Amino acid sequence: MEETTNNIGLDYNTERERLEMPEYGRNVLKMVEKMKETPDREKRSEQARAIVKVMELLNPQVRQLDNYDHKLWDHLYMIAGFDLDVDSPYPSPVAEEFNTRPVPIPMKGDKIKATHYGRNIEKIINLLCDEPDGEMKSEMIRSLAIYMRQQYLIWNKDSVSDETIFNDIEKLSDYRLRVPDGIKLHQINIDANFSRPGLNINVGQGGGGKNRNGHRKNNKGKRK
Repeated sequence: MEETTNNIGLDYNTERERLEMPEYGRNVLKMVEKMKETPDREKRSEQARAIVKVMELLNPQVRQLDNYDHKLWDHLYMIAGFDLDVDSPYPSPVAEEFNTRPVPIPMKGDKIKATHYGRNIEKIINLLCDEPDGEMKSEMIRSLAIYMRQQYLIWNKDSVSDETIFNDIEKLSDYRLRVPDGIKLHQINIDANFSRPGLNINVGQGGGGKNRNGHRKNNKGKRK
């Protein structure tokens, strides 16, 4: 026995004509198509003005725009496929003006070599390359390495060796900068908490946050 499908006449939007201005809905499109079939120009113009009023009601936020009435008439022409012969208070827009692809915005500067350090670190390294060798430069490199280790721990893992940071400094400088021998970074405090920007882990105010073991701090004062 041949199986039959019960066609209940469902009408899906995916099977309909694409809407150029979906914010106004398909009923406005039908109104515009009906208006275009009206042979009398004066009658068409009257219907066009009525449709613009309906569009304003359906899309009230358009009133926040400058010259919103002009924009509504432009939208009407767009819905009509720029094929509309009516008496409009504004000149008919040109389809090419709305179909122009946006001009791509060029990226500023070169590509970041190590995103977990950021572009500013690369700029600092480039500045250090031009500094004369000496005790001051060595201390600046050490301070930079400490900061880079903190940035590394935010985005990567729980621990990192001094040698890894020193190698990153030299690599980011294209080996124009050499880390002096004997530089040691101080040990990280066991209570240090390097959180990613925006995560806001330490949300406690006035000592009311949680400590490292997950227990709530006691804000009560000691008895006198």
